[in-house]
Amino acid sequence: MKGNQNGPRAVALVGPAGAGKTSLAEAILFASGAIQRLGAVAAGTSVGDASPESRARGGSTELNLMRFEWLGDGFTLIDSPGSPGFAADANLAVLAADLALVVIDADPARAPLAEPVLRWLEARGMPHALFVNKIDQARGTIEELLEALQPMSAAPLVARQIPIRKGEQVTGYVDLALERAYLYQPGKPSEQISIADAMRDEEKAARFHMLEQLADHDDALLEQLISDETPSLDTVFGDLASETRAGLVVPVLFGSAVNGFGIRRLLKMLRHDTPSAAATAERLGIKAPAAQTFKVLHGSTVGRLALARVYGGALSEGAELSGIGGKARSGALFTIQGANTVKVARAEPGEIVGIAKADTVRAGELVALGAAACGEGLKRQVPVSNCAVAISAMDHKDDVRLSTALGKMTEEDPGLHWGADEASGSTLLHGVNDEHLTVAIDRLKRRYGVGVNVQPPRVAYKESVRKPASQRGRHKKQSGGHGQYGDCVIEIRPIERGSGFVFEEKITGGAIPRQYIPAVEAGVRDAMEKGPLGFPVVDVAVTLTDGSFHSVDSSELAFRTAGRIAMAEAMANAAPYMLEPIAHVTIQSPGSATSRITSAVASRRGQLLGFAPTPGWSRWDTIELLLPESELQGLEAELRSLSQGMARFEARFDHLAEVAQKLAGEIRQRVEVV
Repeated sequence: MKGNQNGPRAVALVGPAGAGKTSLAEAILFASGAIQRLGAVAAGTSVGDASPESRARGGSTELNLMRFEWLGDGFTLIDSPGSPGFAADANLAVLAADLALVVIDADPARAPLAEPVLRWLEARGMPHALFVNKIDQARGTIEELLEALQPMSAAPLVARQIPIRKGEQVTGYVDLALERAYLYQPGKPSEQISIADAMRDEEKAARFHMLEQLADHDDALLEQLISDETPSLDTVFGDLASETRAGLVVPVLFGSAVNGFGIRRLLKMLRHDTPSAAATAERLGIKAPAAQTFKVLHGSTVGRLALARVYGGALSEGAELSGIGGKARSGALFTIQGANTVKVARAEPGEIVGIAKADTVRAGELVALGAAACGEGLKRQVPVSNCAVAISAMDHKDDVRLSTALGKMTEEDPGLHWGADEASGSTLLHGVNDEHLTVAIDRLKRRYGVGVNVQPPRVAYKESVRKPASQRGRHKKQSGGHGQYGDCVIEIRPIERGSGFVFEEKITGGAIPRQYIPAVEAGVRDAMEKGPLGFPVVDVAVTLTDGSFHSVDSSELAFRTAGRIAMAEAMANAAPYMLEPIAHVTIQSPGSATSRITSAVASRRGQLLGFAPTPGWSRWDTIELLLPESELQGLEAELRSLSQGMARFEARFDHLAEVAQKLAGEIRQRVEVV
């Protein structure tokens, strides 16, 4: 059976961190002849994960692109990071692929880790298949694994193989479509053997179950099964291919990337069952020749590249591009193999290339090839950025370089964004989690040569007052010529939480001229920027009741100073107390980790609001709680350690709450030290 010859195809490798996606990509490159020597992630010799940050961590920190051919068909692999902090880097690229291959562990206990990506693919109508990696280390049976996984998928999981075991060890597999048995050979293609008599009944039952699943979408096959007719191989393979491409079923294969087990069988499946680039263009709504961009890459050797997949027509260097930012000319084109780029003159439909000098093109943009109008494209998916650090250049001379570098990094990575903190004026770099930010800081230093100071962001503590107070503020100064004179009396009182600030005036008899009243309010606001406890003041009402002025020496500046004096002294006499911001936190976690997580957040002064199964998910819980924002520091790392790296949270400001006196003293000491 021939594979799809309609141009190169793209397969995205997705799944939980640690499942072995990059090792599988390496095994595919080796088995297909794209590389002559098998590298290893652990040894830092793989084609993927070539960046220093990935090598240092032994895992993907950005997407990787790799090319290979198999039996005359061209493919690009999109290796997507599995860690939640880096996964968003490849989301657009995954959607532009023809098929997603979900790589998972062979341990049923780790099955829930695959649910987020399965739900994500399903929601976007993305055809996908499952590859169970590390089958030689399997702790349970394939049946147990599929039983755990099926509730996570609306489409049926169709096992295309059953394992051959020697004791507890998986030593080979039976291909249910071909009804052939194969024995794994380390470093070599699997050896075909006869199906053992003891496995005949198991094989026939498993094959019939596979055919039943396919027959749910093929009435002719269903009729054959009811009539006890044996369907032809063309029928079986045809249904497997068409139903996989349509997302009606999710085929399941297994093997071992490190040992090369099951890789050639996987390659055959990819060749026969992966949809064409034309089918993907139809899924994405692309009706005319276009390039779908999915990432911007800033490289040291070739400069800025817009990574894109070409649909419906060829793209040549110098071709006219029509995008949201207007018309442009394509610069040089590059194919990408891991960390290496190769210049090419032309990209055929289905190919993925880097386009140089396309400075107006942004990630997610659909760029028309020629003068035609561009389409909508893919919306850049911005993940929740729960973590932040305050950064500054070690050398003030590098401030401009730092801004330039941050601009490039945030253009590359949708999970990063930066801006000024209104309260402190410092520059905040926001990321998905602490691991994500650590990698970003490392990359900032290595790639752009900008040394930075890094500190935790300041918590936005506030203060308010408990009781009313009245105070006169007088500013009088005589130093030759016109002096300065301002005199005001104010009353302050606490108001409802969240009301902010209210200013009123009850001046009678012209005690203070009308033109100076705004100056008094300005002085009051000045004093509120830092109250007697050292924090901005909120939820206070101020009433200007009386005062006096001098016909010559009074001025706006004098009354502003008087207002500031009056407010500062009034707040000190009004029983000030400290407030801290409280966040409403929503945690999504595998159900197996829920009890550990609820205990952990309780130790962080969290107030549990409740938890329940995540709607539509099989083994995940949603936990709702209130948590002081100061306790969010380090929360994501703790959640990762308690949930095999999969729990994630979203936090939003909810309200301000009073801080206990003892804790308030500790916080003030800590803030003063900083």
